Amino acid sequence: MAHDETDAPETGDAPLAAGSVIDTLALRLPLEALPAAEVRAGAPLAGATDIDAGPGLSLGVWEMTAGTAVDVEADECFVVLRGSATVTIFGDDGDPDSVIELRPGSLGRLAAGMRTEWVIHEDLRKVYILPVE
Repeated sequence: MAHDETDAPETGDAPLAAGSVIDTLALRLPLEALPAAEVRAGAPLAGATDIDAGPGLSLGVWEMTAGTAVDVEADECFVVLRGSATVTIFGDDGDPDSVIELRPGSLGRLAAGMRTEWVIHEDLRKVYILPVE
Protein backbone atom coordinates (compact mmCIF):
# COMPACT_ATOMS: atom_id res chain seq x y z
CA MET A 1 0.00 0.00 0.00
CA ALA A 2 1.65 3.22 -1.13
CA HIS A 3 1.57 6.33 1.02
CA ASP A 4 0.25 9.50 -0.65
CA GLU A 5 2.92 12.16 -0.29
CA THR A 6 1.41 14.72 -2.66
CA ASP A 7 1.25 17.50 -0.06
CA ALA A 8 4.27 16.38 1.94
CA PRO A 9 7.23 18.69 2.44
CA GLU A 10 10.24 18.41 0.17
CA THR A 11 13.35 17.09 1.82
CA GLY A 12 17.03 16.68 1.30
CA ASP A 13 19.23 16.94 4.36
CA ALA A 14 16.23 18.06 6.41
CA PRO A 15 17.30 20.10 9.45
CA LEU A 16 16.07 19.06 12.90
CA ALA A 17 16.59 22.05 15.14
CA ALA A 18 16.52 21.61 18.90
CA GLY A 19 12.93 21.89 20.13
CA SER A 20 11.44 21.02 16.72
CA VAL A 21 9.75 18.01 15.11
CA ILE A 22 9.89 16.47 11.63
CA ASP A 23 6.97 14.36 10.44
CA THR A 24 8.96 11.44 9.07
CA LEU A 25 5.86 9.85 7.58
CA ALA A 26 5.08 12.96 5.55
CA LEU A 27 8.57 13.54 4.12
CA ARG A 28 8.73 13.16 0.34
CA LEU A 29 11.68 10.95 -0.43
CA PRO A 30 13.24 10.85 -3.90
CA LEU A 31 12.56 7.23 -4.91
CA GLU A 32 14.64 5.67 -7.69
CA ALA A 33 14.92 2.26 -9.30
CA LEU A 34 17.48 0.01 -7.66
CA PRO A 35 20.42 -1.26 -9.72
CA ALA A 36 19.34 -4.37 -11.67
CA ALA A 37 22.06 -6.46 -10.01
CA GLU A 38 20.40 -5.88 -6.62
CA VAL A 39 16.80 -6.68 -7.65
CA ARG A 40 15.56 -10.24 -7.17
CA ALA A 41 11.80 -9.73 -7.77
CA GLY A 42 9.47 -6.95 -8.83
CA ALA A 43 10.62 -3.45 -9.63
CA PRO A 44 11.27 -1.89 -6.22
CA LEU A 45 12.15 1.76 -5.80
CA ALA A 46 14.19 3.09 -2.89
CA GLY A 47 15.25 6.41 -1.52
CA ALA A 48 16.58 8.09 1.58
CA THR A 49 17.28 11.45 3.06
CA ASP A 50 19.67 12.50 5.78
CA ILE A 51 18.34 14.49 8.71
CA ASP A 52 20.71 17.06 10.17
CA ALA A 53 20.21 16.41 13.89
CA GLY A 54 23.32 18.25 15.01
CA PRO A 55 26.88 17.26 15.82
CA GLY A 56 27.55 13.65 16.75
CA LEU A 57 24.39 12.26 15.17
CA SER A 58 23.88 10.64 11.80
CA LEU A 59 20.28 9.75 11.08
CA GLY A 60 17.85 9.66 8.21
CA VAL A 61 14.73 8.20 6.68
CA TRP A 62 14.80 5.34 4.14
CA GLU A 63 12.00 3.80 2.09
CA MET A 64 11.66 0.88 -0.31
CA THR A 65 8.57 -0.08 -2.27
CA ALA A 66 7.27 -3.63 -2.68
CA GLY A 67 9.68 -6.10 -4.24
CA THR A 68 12.83 -8.03 -3.37
CA ALA A 69 16.42 -6.77 -3.35
CA VAL A 70 19.78 -7.69 -1.87
CA ASP A 71 22.16 -5.39 -0.03
CA VAL A 72 25.40 -5.26 1.93
CA GLU A 73 24.66 -3.39 5.14
CA ALA A 74 26.27 -0.58 7.09
CA ASP A 75 26.28 -0.42 10.90
CA GLU A 76 22.87 0.91 11.83
CA CYS A 77 19.97 0.80 14.23
CA PHE A 78 16.52 1.48 12.83
CA VAL A 79 12.84 1.78 13.71
CA VAL A 80 10.19 0.80 11.16
CA LEU A 81 7.55 3.49 10.73
CA ARG A 82 5.25 1.77 8.25
CA GLY A 83 5.05 -1.27 6.00
CA SER A 84 6.23 -4.82 6.39
CA ALA A 85 9.17 -6.90 5.23
CA THR A 86 11.04 -10.13 5.69
CA VAL A 87 14.81 -9.73 5.86
CA THR A 88 17.10 -12.72 5.45
CA ILE A 89 20.63 -12.34 6.78
CA PHE A 90 23.23 -14.55 5.08
CA GLY A 91 26.36 -16.01 6.66
CA ASP A 92 29.83 -15.98 5.17
CA ASP A 93 29.06 -19.34 3.53
CA GLY A 94 26.12 -17.80 1.63
CA ASP A 95 23.52 -19.78 3.57
CA PRO A 96 20.75 -18.00 5.51
CA ASP A 97 21.79 -17.35 9.13
CA SER A 98 18.57 -15.73 10.32
CA VAL A 99 15.30 -14.24 9.18
CA ILE A 100 13.67 -11.18 10.76
CA GLU A 101 10.13 -9.94 10.27
CA LEU A 102 9.62 -6.18 10.23
CA ARG A 103 6.44 -4.22 10.91
CA PRO A 104 5.65 -0.75 12.30
CA GLY A 105 7.40 -0.34 15.63
CA SER A 106 10.13 -2.93 14.94
CA LEU A 107 13.53 -1.88 16.28
CA GLY A 108 16.45 -3.54 14.52
CA ARG A 109 20.21 -3.50 14.27
CA LEU A 110 22.43 -4.42 11.34
CA ALA A 111 26.21 -4.71 11.27
CA ALA A 112 28.57 -3.49 8.57
CA GLY A 113 29.17 -6.11 5.91
CA MET A 114 26.03 -8.19 6.60
CA ARG A 115 24.63 -9.55 3.35
CA THR A 116 20.84 -9.32 3.31
CA GLU A 117 17.80 -9.92 1.16
CA TRP A 118 14.85 -7.60 1.73
CA VAL A 119 11.40 -8.87 0.70
CA ILE A 120 9.16 -5.84 1.03
CA HIS A 121 5.52 -6.92 1.39
CA GLU A 122 4.14 -3.40 1.95
CA ASP A 123 6.12 -0.24 1.17
CA LEU A 124 8.56 0.04 4.09
CA ARG A 125 9.77 3.26 5.69
CA LYS A 126 12.27 3.39 8.54
CA VAL A 127 14.29 5.91 10.52
CA TYR A 128 17.93 4.87 10.76
CA ILE A 129 20.77 5.91 13.03
CA LEU A 130 24.38 5.37 11.91
CA PRO A 131 27.55 5.65 13.96
CA VAL A 132 29.37 8.94 13.52
CA GLU A 133 32.83 8.54 12.04
